[in-house]
Amino acid sequence: MTVDMLAMGQRARRAMRQLQHVDAGQRTAMIHRMAERVRLASDEILAANAGDVAAAEARALSSAMIDRLMLTSARVTAIANALDVIAALPDPIGRIIATNRPGNGLDITRVSVPLGVIGIVYESRPNVTADAAAICLKSANAVILRGGSESAGSSHAIVSAVRNALQDVGVDPDAVQMVPSQDRALVGDMLTGLGGCLDVVVPRGGRSLVERVQREARVPVIGHLEGLCHLYLDAAADAQKAIDIALNAKLRRTGICGAAETLLIDAALPQATAIATLQALADNGCEIRGCEQTRTLWPGALAANEEDWRTEYLAAVISVRVVDGVEGAIAHIAEYGSGHTDSIITEDAASAEHFLNTVDSAIVMHNTSTQFADGGEFGMGAEIGISTSRIHARGPVGAAELTSYKYRVISAGKTRD
Repeated sequence: MTVDMLAMGQRARRAMRQLQHVDAGQRTAMIHRMAERVRLASDEILAANAGDVAAAEARALSSAMIDRLMLTSARVTAIANALDVIAALPDPIGRIIATNRPGNGLDITRVSVPLGVIGIVYESRPNVTADAAAICLKSANAVILRGGSESAGSSHAIVSAVRNALQDVGVDPDAVQMVPSQDRALVGDMLTGLGGCLDVVVPRGGRSLVERVQREARVPVIGHLEGLCHLYLDAAADAQKAIDIALNAKLRRTGICGAAETLLIDAALPQATAIATLQALADNGCEIRGCEQTRTLWPGALAANEEDWRTEYLAAVISVRVVDGVEGAIAHIAEYGSGHTDSIITEDAASAEHFLNTVDSAIVMHNTSTQFADGGEFGMGAEIGISTSRIHARGPVGAAELTSYKYRVISAGKTRD
């Protein structure tokens, strides 16, 4: 481990201890000030982002990657507005989670506390820099950020604005730090835990990044490997809902983890609805890869292979399979899904309830586009990722999910027999 990274961890630990004495009102004001500083630094942030985008285009990165990277004046304003929303959220620290008086003279309260120092490793999207800083600070955690090389200039400009805001309100700016180099070895340093200074790591990015973090981390990891999301059209699906939701779930933004990648069609769905849905996708530029039955319905579909059912395209491509009812859809999702987000389109309440109860994903939906798999849409202000873990946080990870708890035990001088 480099001396610089160890020192960064130590500074974050020191700042985290200071944050424990910053009350809820002060943290709210601090994050509002961050929003103001981002607005004031808009020109600097956009100039840095223009350099990042030019470099990305020179490297011939995909259009989806460039879209995730690119900032506009409107997007910078949206970043600042998101900070204001996070600031106004209920305070997640000091919440009474449970109380118990077991009859032995003890008064026991379980209360929420910060996790400590959080390391976030992410790619491409510079808005994550601001969101992550705000969410961590809202929950009184310090954070060490390591953004991708594609967004380095943008992220450093945003972090500069954030740290200026912390100085403005008298908070140690080392509560938010960014790894200064793109050297991949420094990520390895973070994954070791920085000499005990780092409490948890959150990866947000492509499969190779998340696999590396999950494989090498010596501290707990919160995150998901991929967003292989499914949309199932049940026999009782409303035709217009099927079309509208399929278009939105797949094509609104193809490069996000909540984009639908596989469309499952009940064999009992009226053919007119199935064909109209596939027609709408094709008319809007989506490539269809289908099973044999799908290609009978839609001869223009390419033949899907086994790998297609396991692929997160992040592009205008969708795999389509005809299944035998809701049980067939559940079985397909169980075999190929990533535990992220899956949705059923149906007017049959019993089928919807069975799907919602049985599909074992972090987010399950009924008559809803999978593109709503987002902390902002869940009323959390923003999120630093979607967790498919079954331990600690699951689903969108916002400020409340970056807490743990401790027990406060009070008595009138009790001793144990």
